[in-house]
Amino acid sequence: MNYTTQMDAAKKGIITKEMEIVSKKEDIDVNILRQKIAEGKIVIPANKNHKSLNPEGIGQGLRTKINVNLGISKDCYNIEKELEKARVAIEMKAEAIMDLSCYGKTEDFRKKLINMSTAMIGTVPVYDAVGFYDKELKDISSEEFLKVIEKHAEDGVDFMTIHAGINRETAKVFKRNKRLTNIVSRGGSLLYAWMELNDRENPFYEHFDKILDICEKYDVTISLGDACRPGSINDATDASQIKELIVLGELTKRAWEKNVQIIIEGPGHMPINEIAANMLLEKKLCHGAPFYVLGPIVTDIAPGYDHITSAIGGAIAAANGADFLCYVTPAEHLRLPTLEDMKEGIIASKIAAHAADIAKNIKGAKKWDYEMSKARQNLDWEKMFKLAIDPEKTRKYRKESMPQHEDSCSMCGKMCSMRNMNKVMKGKNINILREDD
Repeated sequence: MNYTTQMDAAKKGIITKEMEIVSKKEDIDVNILRQKIAEGKIVIPANKNHKSLNPEGIGQGLRTKINVNLGISKDCYNIEKELEKARVAIEMKAEAIMDLSCYGKTEDFRKKLINMSTAMIGTVPVYDAVGFYDKELKDISSEEFLKVIEKHAEDGVDFMTIHAGINRETAKVFKRNKRLTNIVSRGGSLLYAWMELNDRENPFYEHFDKILDICEKYDVTISLGDACRPGSINDATDASQIKELIVLGELTKRAWEKNVQIIIEGPGHMPINEIAANMLLEKKLCHGAPFYVLGPIVTDIAPGYDHITSAIGGAIAAANGADFLCYVTPAEHLRLPTLEDMKEGIIASKIAAHAADIAKNIKGAKKWDYEMSKARQNLDWEKMFKLAIDPEKTRKYRKESMPQHEDSCSMCGKMCSMRNMNKVMKGKNINILREDD
């Protein structure tokens, strides 16, 4: 293989097998795809050691992708349950899974996940460091953090969240600009604490070139973490968030010089009216790199329903340029999601992604809606079930309340507009009260 990464191949004019697969999936000319990968506007996260991967592209002109978070924690340490979640997520066509495991020896779970997953796998190495070394945060050395990154890369992780933007300079901006909810990013808070406790620079920023060498070796895409993302709408688009984004833009250029693919992570909690401007800022400051957003969550008052607050923000964000949505479940802010929570989060995120693809005029996006509308017009219930984003729930609702007349539903009955318009357009009479019609 005479290239190191997908970006290196693209710059050299080489069409990889991963590019060919993505080109067919997206119905995009493979040379246009290759050029956008060379420019950093599209990434194909595909670790050389992830043998079961069915690659996907993320970025400009492609379908909006979604990510599912899962993983083991101290309070919910059940590997089999999390692997079952992963299997269901893949069946539901989630394009990515992030292993956010943060307790114990996570290697066994991570390797099983990578071996069985056709979806791309992401991790956050800083979560794993405490358990990996069985050390308190303060006592972990810079070199040990880097070793965890290399271990994840060697295991086959396709993309990693690296919180390199929260350097000492960013930390000073944070200290000068008081926030309501401080630093809510788990990885960001850990690294801020490590810097404060050790009076040293963020090791991920200080040794960024060494991290690039690891990622180039295995073709790991770096997802530059938003340590200063707002954790409340009160803190949205503030000095800390924007300062970090500027640093991420600088790190993006450094990564591209070594042919390492980059994704930028973004907010967070954010009022609706600020979302479009934030998407523009990211694309400008980070040179068109793909944008990966958590939500944004558009109001802070809906625990138990944050899959909805997130889907609202995600649709607006993706319609305005975000490329990758991290799902949010009804359990956000409350507990580790169950399997059912995960399903609801996936569906909400998929709806947001598809709605955005219609707005972005992604090739083929409207066709799905056209076919559903046609099936409704024809009162073709089987076709409607097959086209539904959640066929299981669609069938269940229909079955639970069957109408007297098969060509309607229990809401409208014989007053069904589709049924009656079909009849009258054919010159037939409409009888609503008579039972023999």
